[in-house]
Amino acid sequence: MTSSQLSSAAAKAQALADFINNSPTPYHAVHCAAQQLTKAGFKEIRERDSWSSTLQPGGKYYVTRNGSSIIAFGIGKRWKAGNPISMVGAHTDSCTLRIKPVSKKSSAGFLQVGVETYGGGKWHTWFDRDLSIAGRVMVKDGKGGFSQKLVKVERPILRIPTLAIHLDREKSFEPNTETELFPIAGLVAAELNRTGESGDGKKGDEEATQVKNASDEPFQPLQAATDRHHPYVVQIIAEHAGVGVEDVVDFEMVLYDTQKACIGGINNELIFAARLDNLGMTHSAVEGLITSVESPNALDNDSTIRLISCFDHEEIGSTSAQGAKSNFLPAILRRLSVLPAAQVDSKQARESQDTSTAYEQTLSTSFLVSADMAHSVHPNYAHKYESDHRPEMNKGTVIKINANQRYMSNAPGIVLIQEVARLAKPSSGSTATVGVPLQLFVVRNDSPCGSTIGPMIASSLGTRTIDVGNAQLSMHSIRETAGVYDVERATRLFASFFEHYGDLESKIIID
Repeated sequence: MTSSQLSSAAAKAQALADFINNSPTPYHAVHCAAQQLTKAGFKEIRERDSWSSTLQPGGKYYVTRNGSSIIAFGIGKRWKAGNPISMVGAHTDSCTLRIKPVSKKSSAGFLQVGVETYGGGKWHTWFDRDLSIAGRVMVKDGKGGFSQKLVKVERPILRIPTLAIHLDREKSFEPNTETELFPIAGLVAAELNRTGESGDGKKGDEEATQVKNASDEPFQPLQAATDRHHPYVVQIIAEHAGVGVEDVVDFEMVLYDTQKACIGGINNELIFAARLDNLGMTHSAVEGLITSVESPNALDNDSTIRLISCFDHEEIGSTSAQGAKSNFLPAILRRLSVLPAAQVDSKQARESQDTSTAYEQTLSTSFLVSADMAHSVHPNYAHKYESDHRPEMNKGTVIKINANQRYMSNAPGIVLIQEVARLAKPSSGSTATVGVPLQLFVVRNDSPCGSTIGPMIASSLGTRTIDVGNAQLSMHSIRETAGVYDVERATRLFASFFEHYGDLESKIIID
């Protein structure tokens, strides 16, 4: 590769590392994505509002749900009701540990925090890491209402220690997730010294005189946050939210590794990071959409809508109000499918357009690229992979195929994505040639196979779908590995998909 190509790929990879570092939770990921989209000229809209006078051909918009899922789109100026929508779908969540609703614990002189497993993580990798907390907090807004604040505590405050090898001679390490996965937050004695309490739990004389009669306190349906959690944990959360402890009503906090994502490898060809599955594809989807519309006239001759959808809760089955199985995407597609064409000037003419089957027409001509990270061949476990399907990092985005429909890729979709990859333009300022490489992957017949949002969306919408993703190692670990050059290539692939789908759709028709 030339130095220009290397610098362009490195810049894209560093942008992904920055995105991951700023996105310890789906709430933060959506917030960061929204900031990127806003900077690129996308306008925020809300589901609860009417869009009839807001959305216009040539416009760029985004909408969020629950603060943890986001859909963004650009409308071609030649759009008319019933036309195709090109879509890239990803997910914003990753396997993690979530603080329980009542988390205050202590044992053997240690303060501990109760946590709940989220998704199918490789939990042994969470031991002996410098952990902190992040999430959203619901706080009183001072006007009788409540608002959401995002919190990310930068310093390590938690740790899950392993048992010394001298006390544990088991050959395998399979911790009990209910009894052996509680992190320590500090020492009871240190907390007593901080608060001025004695070992028997009694406060000093001055504080004791201020205890109020229970009948004087207002009724609370639930215990206060400082009763359900260690008070100092709540205080830290309140400080980072910029509110008083008394204003913290509830929160959703997860644990994350404070070690930053970084570029590694002896030739700086690798990315070492948490949450590559699936912030890697979320980031490339956002960047791909933005890249495809960055030219002022990018949408002038487009008769389609270019759309990304990044969902929460994929790691736990997507069954939620904001998951891929929800009505979030179908509801947005229904509203978009009936948008009138720009050239219909009069209000009466716009209202007279026949849109009775526009939604069904749009679904039948649209296409979804389901983007979720893929498995790279592991050099120490090469026998676990089908001998002719061993994707490598930095060799291009992987097309994932499964005869049992765990992935949605099929021949027409592969033909389409090949054409998209062949037409992919170099990044701005790069001397790379046109086109990006692709790889193929199937699991062994004697191996289990994961799945993605692809099958659930395809089966509910009937929309043509393909499953792709960049290759990575250590999926679902607290620390994962991917290739630097694949980041730029995936972004270029998605941008090419948006730019060329309108022309390619009519050339690959399988009814």
